[in-house]
Amino acid sequence: MAIRTLQHIDYGFGGRPLLVDIDLQIEPGERIGVLGRNGAGKTTLLKIISGEQAPDRGVVESPPGVRVARLPQGIPSDLTGPVFEVVAQGLGDRGALLAEYHRLSKRLSRDPAPACAQRLDAVHQALDASAGWDAEREVHTLLSRMTLPGHEDFTNLSVGLQRRVLMARALAAQPDILLLDEPTNHLDIENIRWLEELMRAWHATLLFVSHDRVFLQQLATRIVELDRGRLVSWRCDYATYLKRKEAALEAETLQNRRQDKKLVTEEGWIRKGLKARRRRNEGRVRALKTLRAERRARMERVGNVRLMAQEAERSGKLVIEADGLGYAYQQQTIFADFRTVIMRGDKVGVVGPNGCGKSTLLKVLLGKLAPESGRVRHGTRLQTAYFDQIRAQLDEDRSVQANIADGGDKVVIDGRTRHVIGYLKDFLFTPDQVRSPVRVLSGGERNRLLLAKLFAKPANLLVLDEPTNDLDLETLELLEHLLVAFQGTILLVSHDRAFLDNVVTSTLVFEGEGRIAEYIGGYTDWQRQRVTTVPVKAAKKSGGKSRVSPRAKKGPRKLSYNEARELEQLPALIETLEQEQADLFDMLADPSFYRSEGETVAAARERLSEVENELTRAYGRWEALDAIDRGTAKPAS
Repeated sequence: MAIRTLQHIDYGFGGRPLLVDIDLQIEPGERIGVLGRNGAGKTTLLKIISGEQAPDRGVVESPPGVRVARLPQGIPSDLTGPVFEVVAQGLGDRGALLAEYHRLSKRLSRDPAPACAQRLDAVHQALDASAGWDAEREVHTLLSRMTLPGHEDFTNLSVGLQRRVLMARALAAQPDILLLDEPTNHLDIENIRWLEELMRAWHATLLFVSHDRVFLQQLATRIVELDRGRLVSWRCDYATYLKRKEAALEAETLQNRRQDKKLVTEEGWIRKGLKARRRRNEGRVRALKTLRAERRARMERVGNVRLMAQEAERSGKLVIEADGLGYAYQQQTIFADFRTVIMRGDKVGVVGPNGCGKSTLLKVLLGKLAPESGRVRHGTRLQTAYFDQIRAQLDEDRSVQANIADGGDKVVIDGRTRHVIGYLKDFLFTPDQVRSPVRVLSGGERNRLLLAKLFAKPANLLVLDEPTNDLDLETLELLEHLLVAFQGTILLVSHDRAFLDNVVTSTLVFEGEGRIAEYIGGYTDWQRQRVTTVPVKAAKKSGGKSRVSPRAKKGPRKLSYNEARELEQLPALIETLEQEQADLFDMLADPSFYRSEGETVAAARERLSEVENELTRAYGRWEALDAIDRGTAKPAS
């Protein structure tokens, strides 16, 4: 039996239909992942399910006594006070009494006023009558289980800890349905994994919005997708959904082409001469009117963001060399004796807990902060584009256009002048949005705007600090493709495990006590290497504090003659494959290409898959040979 049912739900915003005739049944124990583009209405759907938002039409039904709690996407600006009181809010009236009791107790200890004492006594009696002391034990149990500082003020916590407090508040209600809106945003990898384990052990019903592909695959037993106002349910895990969705889109595209072709034929027939019109079949005329109505009613798929980085002239072979870097803040060591060499074309991920100093490391490497010890040497001809985590480069009060064109109406992209509205259309901004102030944009729209600002500037070094927060899956995957094809150098801070796996060639990991180690590959490679192998470049210069395994002390082996020749030839091979990959992407992104024969389209897709596999093998071989050449590979036994 469903514990919540939505029937024929309609909801519009600003004259635009957001949800159209939505039906949804939520069964006990399901873990439902909710997908959709930025602005598709996912948060609105969650609010309607929770009862916070009334639909324009339709009904929401559930059996009596079903409890629902929702974790919001952002941090509410009005939340203050000790963590204990914030978590207690999840208990409703009992929680409010508990919070008041704690506030009055503190006040009475400072100012023993009679009125305060009387109120405290009244609250004490109310707690006795409502099993409030059981509620207090429940809150303390949650705080202990989730490792939260009950007496710390909520506003003093990091964003990651604030999200954990909000999760505890939601769980305190002991809901039958738990709604999570982008729960992994601003969480570091360890906290995301902790949340996965917590939710996997959750026995009630879970419905969550997320663009974290690993999180979706780990948790979702069912996928529901908001697409052009409609809700489609896929009773499968995320990986299976991707395959079924691709097949469904191909079938839809084919059906739309057939319908459009028929419409063109019928329009031609109806415009024939007077004699033909006198003899026309009235049934055929009615069918044409139906075709026209269907075409008008068809809600076309939202286009994809057209991402294209402007690449500056090639930098020198050396990009950044760090030698013995150290930095401390308020007498706390952020990192010490850190060494690395970043070469042209390296794509380096940076991973670590929230607040460990990842953004600080980027600023030191870029020369924006001076290290307390050691030195940083930059290569030649560097042109840097920087994507900051807090989006400080965006002026909230200026319009979207002014943020990109600095008050003008033109931008220069790859040497070609474009109108700013046309350029921003590539990033899915409408003309009305282009003239609106930045403060009215959603989180995902702000990220897209910052990407537009970033890619309007030629660069051969991209520095991206948490670029994936709030991006929908389609834009996220397009950003991945762009970064993989980018010929310059990338420094990337991210907690998105799939994104790291798909983009970076090595990973810098904050390991505590001021240590930063470097590993070949992305997140999965780091997890595999962290126990059994030596960090990349860990012993590049003597005196480093990175761990070295006993086998590494035997010394690195040398490249053979054939291996050395192969290493020299691999960059050219990779460049050729990347160019072919880019050409295939452009071909498959062109709607007119699908007018070709079906065999031609299939062959192009098959070749793209082959090129991607060849690139993966070539990168893997290059990394292995490069590690041997640099003396950082694990020697053979």
